[in-house]
Amino acid sequence: MCSTSASGTNAVRFGTMRENVLNLECVLADGTVINTAGLKARSRKNVAGYNLTNLMIGSEGTLGVITKVALKLFPQPETILSAVAPFPDVASAVQSTVEIMQTGLPIARIEFLDEKSIQANNIYNKMGLDETPTLFLEFHGSKGTVDQQAEAAMEICKDNQCKEFNWATDPEERIKLWHARHNSWFAFKSIHPNRKAISTDVCVPISKLPEVLVQTKKDIEELNLKTVIVGHVGDGNFHTFISLDTADTEEMKRYYAYSEKLVRHAIKVEGTCTGEHGIGLGKMKYMEEQFGKSPIDTMRLIKKALDPNNILNPGKIF
Repeated sequence: MCSTSASGTNAVRFGTMRENVLNLECVLADGTVINTAGLKARSRKNVAGYNLTNLMIGSEGTLGVITKVALKLFPQPETILSAVAPFPDVASAVQSTVEIMQTGLPIARIEFLDEKSIQANNIYNKMGLDETPTLFLEFHGSKGTVDQQAEAAMEICKDNQCKEFNWATDPEERIKLWHARHNSWFAFKSIHPNRKAISTDVCVPISKLPEVLVQTKKDIEELNLKTVIVGHVGDGNFHTFISLDTADTEEMKRYYAYSEKLVRHAIKVEGTCTGEHGIGLGKMKYMEEQFGKSPIDTMRLIKKALDPNNILNPGKIF
């Protein structure tokens, strides 16, 4: 999680790993052990020296090996309200997300599953969800506060042709409502047995999310790929799961074409080629396009200073 600054469904409220790590213990390439924010520092604010913590987070193991993590803790909210809202199409579901975020509602989670992902969940989890693009939402706070937030979100969803808006505060009912989102990866793999499953992601400005997601759906259909879309749409971050027969040369060509289109769409609208999964090897070729030459040269200088013999995850990122 730290190495790619990944997050999860709560990131829209609480941020990614970068916002939630107070200190790291790291082992550098020469064996030196450092504490990035100070020997014992765990204060909420710290502007002493360079921000080594955030340098290490997201560096994909190329600058040091993380051995300890000091994390922020958050109190359990008085009330948690979860909701599920199916829509007639992708555009209306994602437009609701944009409008909810623009209102400033302090939503804790807002996730998206396309109709194929819902279909896979109905088969795998024996659920009876409406097989249309669906938002999964969650609100935290006092009883009165979460009810008001849910009602405001419901009105926005209804204005965008939401079919229904079901919510619950009972823990067991909330777990049922979120079951499909939490099991999407396993559901997807189960309906495409004996094939390789791959997940990739991009992240775009919230205002550009409807445009990019609609175009991505068109690309999937045109290239005839076995793919579903799920996303942390409150952040503008979404993932696509792709099922592949790696021995099928033509299918692999279509997959690479799709991956290229996905990243190009994101960068074109001032997004990033990855919001969580990292660069690794697969997205190295997009780094200079996204950053320009000088920032990449600066990254290389940092890498050379901390790992002159290139022994930490060599060949990754750039």
